[in-house]
Amino acid sequence: MNAKELARSLDTLLDISGIQDASLNGLQVENRKDIATVGLAVDVSYAVIGRAREAGVDFLIVHHGLFWGKCEPVTGNMYNRLRALLDADMALYAVHLPLDVHPELGNNARIQSLLQLTQMDDFGSFQGFPLGKMAIFDPPRSLKDIAADVRSGLGSEPVIWNFGPDQVGKLAYISGGGIGYLEQAVEAGADALLTGEPRHGSYWSAKEYGINVILAGHYATETAGVRAVGEHIESALGLKTVFIDMPTGY
Repeated sequence: MNAKELARSLDTLLDISGIQDASLNGLQVENRKDIATVGLAVDVSYAVIGRAREAGVDFLIVHHGLFWGKCEPVTGNMYNRLRALLDADMALYAVHLPLDVHPELGNNARIQSLLQLTQMDDFGSFQGFPLGKMAIFDPPRSLKDIAADVRSGLGSEPVIWNFGPDQVGKLAYISGGGIGYLEQAVEAGADALLTGEPRHGSYWSAKEYGINVILAGHYATETAGVRAVGEHIESALGLKTVFIDMPTGY
């Protein structure tokens, strides 16, 4: 299997045309050899490419790729990353929002599984499409217990803005940078919003709205999706995969 063949399979699996995105989703850099080992990472960086090369990766899949909505000069970091990919003859495939929202392999679907959430509804309208989910607890669960589930399920130490009720009946969540959906969470009647990272002004908005916020880390909330894609590739295509774990601390 070559890079274009694997990319076409992933395009269909992940429905990359199903949602508009600033990311150039799909095959971003081609290579010239058959694929034996697939690497998976959250971010593309010079360090990630180097680690992938050491692991013998031929095809690297990332959530955050090189190209985002506009032409960029091939200078500085862009040049270094592209040069490293080409020197290694390593293909690069990026999948951003389609991976967040995929019903089985997506980051939000995997958060549901990792936190053992059961009663669910859609949440977070984007282009008329739900980006996230709303967990419903009956009876309500304590904010402390939910935070403990985040620690054990996602492997991160969450930052808690304890501005709402101690008992949570509705938990809205969107992986990564979902803090921009704070007002939608309030309008939907959520007692807490779970997402990756903060935004300065959102602190005061959350406090004034009276809603709890659980910030579990952008990286920590977006590793499960790429891991799931790797598991699918191994089981369905029989290719070797390796997850390149390079957390940013955010």
